Amino acid sequence: MGAGSAWWGDRIEPARLNAEQGDLDFLCFETMAEATVSAAQVRKRRDPAFPGYDTYLDDRMRAVLPGCLRRGTRIVTNQGWINPDGAAERIVALLREHGAAGKKVAAVSGSLITDLVRTLEAPILETGAPVGSIATGLISAEAYLGAEPIVAALDAGADIVVTGRVADPSLFLAPLMHTYKWRADDWGRLGQGSGIGHLLECGAQVTGGYFADPPFKDVPSPWDLAFPIAEVEADGSAVLGKVAGTGGVIDRRTVAEQMLYEVHDPANYITPDVVVDFATAVVEEIAPDRVRVHGIGGKPRTPTLKVSMGCMEGFIGEDMFFYAGPGALRRAQLAKRILEERFRIVGLDAADLRIDFLGLNAIHGAATPADAPEPYEVAVRVAARTNSRDEALKVGREVDGMAVSGVGMTGKRVPHQDRSREIIGVWSTLVPRERVPAAITWYES
Repeated sequence: MGAGSAWWGDRIEPARLNAEQGDLDFLCFETMAEATVSAAQVRKRRDPAFPGYDTYLDDRMRAVLPGCLRRGTRIVTNQGWINPDGAAERIVALLREHGAAGKKVAAVSGSLITDLVRTLEAPILETGAPVGSIATGLISAEAYLGAEPIVAALDAGADIVVTGRVADPSLFLAPLMHTYKWRADDWGRLGQGSGIGHLLECGAQVTGGYFADPPFKDVPSPWDLAFPIAEVEADGSAVLGKVAGTGGVIDRRTVAEQMLYEVHDPANYITPDVVVDFATAVVEEIAPDRVRVHGIGGKPRTPTLKVSMGCMEGFIGEDMFFYAGPGALRRAQLAKRILEERFRIVGLDAADLRIDFLGLNAIHGAATPADAPEPYEVAVRVAARTNSRDEALKVGREVDGMAVSGVGMTGKRVPHQDRSREIIGVWSTLVPRERVPAAITWYES
């Protein structure tokens, strides 16, 4: 199995490389972040012509279809977003462009459960408040489906499976369950397979991406990172590698970092298919850029599925300006005071206002050491969270004034970009899994 992407904006060339040189049985794409579905719903509301699937679907498929068709590689992808059927129809059209007739494409839907969630009395996991408390701002709610509907599609002969929201590791677990006929309650093998899926789903993070910290952790040719490939045995043990001659590195460190990435409790990593136990994992370097992973455990899956809920929560107004040279920080500090007073004068109604100095305290905020060295350059970032776009637009208007009626030597951008945007808040709840049935629709090129 090879990784084809780790998120919506991921690079496409490594996927093409895996398709052409990876000698793969399966190529799997993960393109969704927590807010992807909600953002797609917002865009659909503004633009009815938006098809609702991954905006890079054409680019990705055109890059990998030649290699996959030539080698017989099957594709599993969650690029369907809010419209898996539309994505499947588009993939069929692309297959026909490549002269590939008779290929079966399965669309897995059912993850969008917005209407169901509005009826739930379940609590919001982050706050404990009832789901009903955010019902008026709810844009979308999607459950994280597991591997089983994908397995059903593969068992029925699908060459390509395209889904909506599916848990990231499940995209990789499904081909293993299909290939080795693992039962849906074989917790040991499902834990091992989901663990391997977790290692693959973040793409280049196993091959040296998001890892380099010179000179402590050096990565060779980091501009040429491949996506990882896993050679998985019937017991779920796997060897991680990459296409020969590419940049990056796969070693015990890169694998261990990704194993713990986004994992709250390594002994109880909850997925829709199984609770993965990384506490027993064994990671062994067996050759340059080849790491064997085995011993990952599994426990029975939970009776519920996680649901990600996107809500409209107002607007953000944002802009920035700049100072450089001796005294840059002093001028920035005066500019902050000026803006605070001017926002008071115009009556800015903001739930939250931040004026940060990029290069000094924008990341660590109040935790910034008092004796931090004074920067030679300072960017002043101004952001306010408001209930209306009109209030959010006040930020840009007052920042514009700094160019000619602020502090000396203020550097200001010409504001061609949109300086206000809607906020999508992401919240979570749980739903009984039996209330979220999946559906499979078939298409053929």
